[in-house]
Amino acid sequence: MTNHDEAAAVRPLTLAWVSRHLKAGERIVSTEALHGGITADMRRLTIGTRDGGTRDLVLRTFVNVEHAEDCLNREAGALTLLTGTGVPAPGLVAVDPTAAHCEYPSLLMTHLAGRTVLDDEGLETRVPLLARQLVAIHALRPAERPREYVAWTTADTVVTPKGADAAAWAAAIDVIRKPAPPYEGRFLHRDFQPGNVLFDVSPPGPAGARITGVVDWAATSWGPADLDVAHCSTNLALLRRGVCGSLRRMRRPAGCWPRPRASGCTGGCGTGWRSRRKCSWCRSHGGRQGGQS
Repeated sequence: MTNHDEAAAVRPLTLAWVSRHLKAGERIVSTEALHGGITADMRRLTIGTRDGGTRDLVLRTFVNVEHAEDCLNREAGALTLLTGTGVPAPGLVAVDPTAAHCEYPSLLMTHLAGRTVLDDEGLETRVPLLARQLVAIHALRPAERPREYVAWTTADTVVTPKGADAAAWAAAIDVIRKPAPPYEGRFLHRDFQPGNVLFDVSPPGPAGARITGVVDWAATSWGPADLDVAHCSTNLALLRRGVCGSLRRMRRPAGCWPRPRASGCTGGCGTGWRSRRKCSWCRSHGGRQGGQS
């Protein structure tokens, strides 16, 4: 087996665990570190098949992450629920949430083609694709519902940024201090944003872009569709000012407020995905786990 770089190395117990979940006659021929994950190490494993070909799997490993067991169990459950639904999600191969077999809690899944696209070119084309994909996710009615959503921010943990409109922030804080309004439950991704959506943008160019996969289902839950819409809109607005309204107009949610940051958070939770510092919710729930490419 060859490694593309030092970071791609997979530890011996984990290698043995992966090998036990391969098909007869298959072997790991190379590993490659994938970039984009914040709290999880992501690696693409190239598997040699019996007929001389190859296929790829993705290994997610949580190193020193609180609640890794809960995160991996929830993601494994979500990937199982998504099987056969038509939503382009990875397929679950195996999970070791307590590190009973691996050096660290790990999840093995199928690899999806495509890559994340975060630049401006073709953004107006991709936003409607994101909106339609989110509608499809919210339309899912699995036989077994995921857990009820949990709030990521409370009124007592919000810190108004320096120089911000104090009155607007005070009004937003008053809103989240009140009980949640009645809602019709939907299947939520809970971290749906451009960093967790894979696109095929091969020629003839951005206009022909299509979604090939949605990844990072560790926070899947059941709740109001507005949560996914607001979260994605906030991330889009950070990538390019003004795009937030584009997605909101397509979904027309009620009360679509961007989520205020928790105390000390500089965006690792998705409010500002480029940052590596995380709020208390992120630290306790694993933060963003990034995409597959």
